[in-house]
Amino acid sequence: MAEKTQRIIKSALLSGALAVSGVIAVTGESSSAAPVPAAGAGASTLQTIDLAAATGRSFSTSGARTVAPRTTGLFSVIGATWADPRRVLGDVVEVRTRRAADGTWSAWRHLESHAAAPVEPGSGDAAAARGSTEPLWVGDSDGVQARIAGRAGPLPAGLRVDLINPGAPPAARTAPAGYAVPQSPGLARDAEVVVPPRPAPTVVSRAGWGADDTIVRGAPEYSTDVQVVFVHHTAGTNNYSCAQSASIIRGIAAYHVKSNHWDDIGYNFLVDKCGTLFEGRKGGIGRPVLGAHTLGFNARSSAIAVLGDYSGRGVPARVRRVIAQVAAYKIGAYGNPPAGRVAMASSGSDRYDKGSTAMLNRISGHRDTGRTACPGDALYSQLGPIRRIANAGPSGLAVAKVNGATKVGGTWYTRGTLRPFWRVDTPVTLMHRFDVLVDDVLTASVPRADRQQLLRLEPGRHTVQVRAVALNGKVSTTSADVLVDRTLPEFTSGPSVALRTGSLNGIVPVRLRWAVADAGGLAGLDVTTPAAVSLTPATTAWAGSVPAGAEISYGLRATDRAGNVRSVAVQRTAYVAAETLADRTGAWSPVGSAVHLGGQALRSTAADSSLTWAFTGRSAALAVSRTAVSGRVRVFVDDQPAGVVDLRSPATLNRRAVWSRSWSSSDRHTVRIEVEGTAGRPGVIADGLVYLR
Repeated sequence: MAEKTQRIIKSALLSGALAVSGVIAVTGESSSAAPVPAAGAGASTLQTIDLAAATGRSFSTSGARTVAPRTTGLFSVIGATWADPRRVLGDVVEVRTRRAADGTWSAWRHLESHAAAPVEPGSGDAAAARGSTEPLWVGDSDGVQARIAGRAGPLPAGLRVDLINPGAPPAARTAPAGYAVPQSPGLARDAEVVVPPRPAPTVVSRAGWGADDTIVRGAPEYSTDVQVVFVHHTAGTNNYSCAQSASIIRGIAAYHVKSNHWDDIGYNFLVDKCGTLFEGRKGGIGRPVLGAHTLGFNARSSAIAVLGDYSGRGVPARVRRVIAQVAAYKIGAYGNPPAGRVAMASSGSDRYDKGSTAMLNRISGHRDTGRTACPGDALYSQLGPIRRIANAGPSGLAVAKVNGATKVGGTWYTRGTLRPFWRVDTPVTLMHRFDVLVDDVLTASVPRADRQQLLRLEPGRHTVQVRAVALNGKVSTTSADVLVDRTLPEFTSGPSVALRTGSLNGIVPVRLRWAVADAGGLAGLDVTTPAAVSLTPATTAWAGSVPAGAEISYGLRATDRAGNVRSVAVQRTAYVAAETLADRTGAWSPVGSAVHLGGQALRSTAADSSLTWAFTGRSAALAVSRTAVSGRVRVFVDDQPAGVVDLRSPATLNRRAVWSRSWSSSDRHTVRIEVEGTAGRPGVIADGLVYLR
């Protein structure tokens, strides 16, 4: 494709073009547009215009020297280079370019040069480096005009304008194996716990942006560590779409290698205005790759460049977060605080002589070490907030809930299998991992996106800690007091069932009693049968009604705070013994009416008349009718006095249980009632005896 491009340019230029080692030297002039290759076709190409030949070696202050407009092959990056990498040119070279799409010419723009080539002495970059301006992205162009601003003195040898066509990405290829990432110091842990490695920022790899590794001049070189991250901007224009970012980076890479004669692109990372992060120089983003970005301070540092010019406006919040993430990742890998300061030895810059020491913020701007406006006033003013973001520890860490456990007061109760969930306010991109410790022993360690962990604990009281570890190494810890209880609640008495007073109109009133205890405390208590009723844990009795003549199950379920459950049940049957089954003494007369049990009852007004029932059971209750003129009866149990019951009631109440007695076990008993013969109301109506067994 490079040969095709060369042929097109040859046919377009009046004086022709000379292709040498992939470099096209444009020497002639033309006022007509030439056919241009398709945008981004093939590998990157370099075209050059010799400014010394076009303008003369020196000139006076009488005015600018101009190179006539000329048609070129397609390009999108332009800069000026010269032989001596130590020479600083200043804003001497100005260019304007012609847009390939419509032939429109741009305004004149400076090619910025304010410092010597930022290569590290003795590095591969320094071996054949040229002096250069910053590369300027101009979009797809096919014509250029250059001029030298009025000044006195000779031009640097080899001064030329370089035009870069970044070409299309190379064909898909297998990405190289990843590099090892420096690990944090070891932790006290269970032998089986694997701590996740520090996660690298989400980055568009070199393969992703189409790096042409065939032009890379040598193997990556490395420093010992990263003490400082330098922030740059690439200058030029902000009027690019983020879809063009990869092409811009390919153009910068081609300019650094083909024009500057460096080994590779100079920056370690690049980020566009949309916050997309790109891998820069080859060698592994987790390693201290030696770059060519900050004169005198490439060693033990890393650099991130923001695509665009940020002299007059700052970068958006998403870009600030990406810069902070990269700084936390690179600086935190070696246990250093991103907001700290460090003494760095200079290998020689225009601000710090070789061997001198500079006290630098660990996140510094390019201008902190050199006489340059980079990274622009607006972005430079944002470095303080960026440092604070990068340096912050995890915030808002808290245990949100614990599945498999119940919290009472400040303690979580569980049977032993639980899953704590936590939350944290710090963005996930600035996190490293979460450690879960039980009684100060590391039990689990999970990646930064996880917010829960399954635990299985032995009985007893434990302290469960969640430790959030930020990308910068800072930690925050929250804890939960956990009590593991596998002992079931204990019913210390009951359930016992007894008859109670109340209506016998088709039902039998009963009372269920119990006592239950649990060392860790009860959380819930339920009657399960003959009705489903939820009660407070302190409840010890329940009153209900059941049908007569049927075996009824009386069930209870106790649940403790840890979730242990014990259920108990007993079976009881209530029977009604009619008054006619009782042994009688004295005068009794039958009373027939549907209001009575079985449709009849016995009435007596004679003092000392009695009815005696014999039965086997554990609880008994008298069935009577109560009226305004009813008298009293004496009650005897197993021939022993058991009290006196007054049957008078303002309203008539039939089928009523008015007295009850219970025993701890089922046995043979007798219940006898005697008519007292109460003055003025001697009559009583007996409706039978209800007993439970």
